[in-house]
Amino acid sequence: MALEKKKKVLVAMSGGVDSSVAAALLMEAGYDVAGVTMRLLPCTGCNYPYFVADAKQVAQKLGIEHRVVDFIELFKEKVIDSFQAEYLAGRTPNPCVMCNKWLKFGALLDYAIASGFDYLATGHYAIICRDNVTGKSRLKRSLAAWKDQTYVLYNLNQVQLDHILLPLGELDKKGVRKRAKALGFAVADKPDSQEICFVPDNDYAGYIEKNSKSTGKPGNFVDTAGNVIGRHRGIIHYTVGQRRGLGMSFGQPKYVVAIRPQTNEVVLGDEKDSWSKQLIAREVNFLCPPPTNTQIPVWAKIRYSAVPAAATILPLSGNCWQVVFQKLQQAITPGQSVVFYDNEEFLLGGGIIC
Repeated sequence: MALEKKKKVLVAMSGGVDSSVAAALLMEAGYDVAGVTMRLLPCTGCNYPYFVADAKQVAQKLGIEHRVVDFIELFKEKVIDSFQAEYLAGRTPNPCVMCNKWLKFGALLDYAIASGFDYLATGHYAIICRDNVTGKSRLKRSLAAWKDQTYVLYNLNQVQLDHILLPLGELDKKGVRKRAKALGFAVADKPDSQEICFVPDNDYAGYIEKNSKSTGKPGNFVDTAGNVIGRHRGIIHYTVGQRRGLGMSFGQPKYVVAIRPQTNEVVLGDEKDSWSKQLIAREVNFLCPPPTNTQIPVWAKIRYSAVPAAATILPLSGNCWQVVFQKLQQAITPGQSVVFYDNEEFLLGGGIIC
């Protein structure tokens, strides 16, 4: 990491080990560091007070200022309301993508710059580097491939990249925890969060039924020919690619291959019906705008845990792109994000699967 003394950095501290070590590394590199924790949820019924307490404890250990900023209303509008609307529309959203876009690298970055900081830093596992030919900032996959988080960062632009620091890009989780223990952080062994912060029990459908004015209603399971083969509990309980938890036995494995909110139908098919070679992506963003009059070869990834696969992307109208894979992909899921890489290494951009 390049040494830039006297540069002021605001570190987004969630109370976890990654952002805690990120703050420590930036201090070691000579930056003037302060920490900030976003308040995204009302205190009642959430773990927010514990997040703040852990972040504040680390800040005190490091001897740095710690701030709390309130983004409850913005989080509700851009993340929670969007999450509910997408599920009710038969899609499976990724709220972390929206949180990074509108909160962490939107409102919080704006807050950092307006408050006199040169950079906002986070504990994401990714690498920001400069292209020697174009002079543009690029986002490179983490050296710890299994921990790489570029998938959720595809909405960044050049202005944002010039004001962001990601100190953990060249580390792995084991090394981060080792560093945290050496620093005496109480969060050194704190487990990674495995669920969405506002749905701590992982019951998405239950959350939507409790908090939305429009809950899912029972409807028909239909086969790929349109024949009714059973009844479902409501489309919010299902996602494309799902095989277990259908609530019925069909004598052989069935997969959700489509969800039709207009007719309140869930389409079930055989395993072969869950594979496809192409998709349309909307709201596509590129970190560096590419030529828009030609096909572009990429490596595309259709979910966070997916392996990038060879594909070609082609621009359509309305900021949509067609993605055609060389090989069949299973469970291409509307609402999830598809991201594009150059040679499986540099993130080009991404969008939401239609």
